[in-house]
Amino acid sequence: MRGERWLLYALGGGLGHLTRAVALGRAARLRGHRVEVVTNSAFASGLALEAELGEGLVHRLSPELGKHTVRASFERLFARVSPEVLVVDTFPRGLGGELATLLPELKVRKVLVHRDLHPDYVERFGLARFVDTYDRLLLPGEPAPLAHHPRAVSTPPWLVRDVGELLDVPSARQALGVATSEEAVPVVAVLACGRPEEVDECIGLAAMLQRELGARAAVRLLAPSALTSVPEPLTWLRPWPALPLMRGIDVLVGAGGYNTVQEARATGTPLVAFARPRLYDRQALRLHASEQVSTFDAALARVSALLPTPSELRRERAAPSYVNGAHAAVRLIEGA
Repeated sequence: MRGERWLLYALGGGLGHLTRAVALGRAARLRGHRVEVVTNSAFASGLALEAELGEGLVHRLSPELGKHTVRASFERLFARVSPEVLVVDTFPRGLGGELATLLPELKVRKVLVHRDLHPDYVERFGLARFVDTYDRLLLPGEPAPLAHHPRAVSTPPWLVRDVGELLDVPSARQALGVATSEEAVPVVAVLACGRPEEVDECIGLAAMLQRELGARAAVRLLAPSALTSVPEPLTWLRPWPALPLMRGIDVLVGAGGYNTVQEARATGTPLVAFARPRLYDRQALRLHASEQVSTFDAALARVSALLPTPSELRRERAAPSYVNGAHAAVRLIEGA
């Protein structure tokens, strides 16, 4: 089909909405579509999003803007882009309800990326009725409360890189700053993302793991945002996306957010995760019992148990094999 203009609404804290939008946008560009993304993620200012989608195609709103200002900004952007397709991530009425009265008036194909939402939120705002505004509901690889809707379709998880774009093990370990002389040393990566206090907690956890594991592991702190203080000799890296490095990571420590969990499972990377409290997202439901911890001591014990032995590290690892659901999502949107 001919290329269309798509506008992706990816408002919300953290990196989940934005990374999912980039995954969809990259897949749509391969099909000839022009994709623009609007986000208010506090992390967006420090990410090379234009390298993923193209110059001038990423619109960053301040996370401090109120509901009415966000709506006015979105209306101006919508008029300028004049999209043929609007994709809204997670929140059918907009993050703060700013799209509730606007969406029914928009004469474009409307698609909702439908993920798990707290049932109280679904009930309070009558989302079961409101989603009729959308031409298609896409479930990106996990259950959602309105999965029974007649226009709802499930896909595999959406990932920001296809399997062929991942670095091989030696290249990933090199990118993680692991010397060739440390080839028998496993890599433990701590993903520091989320609220400022959660990032600080991850820094403390990484420092503790490095101190307690000593020469048994190379601990790396992965944080997409600028950090003002990282205790020495902890190694801090700022990769985004982190998925290309996953084959070089032996144990991943993070939270139960969508991208962390789906990337770990797609690549077969052992995960140790905290279920962070969120207003809408229920991370504890996404995590398996074997993945979830609630204290530093429990995290240390789980990481220690998961560390491969030197002989296991020397064996050639099986390459991951996964299907990136973003491509199926694009085809479904084209046919909506």
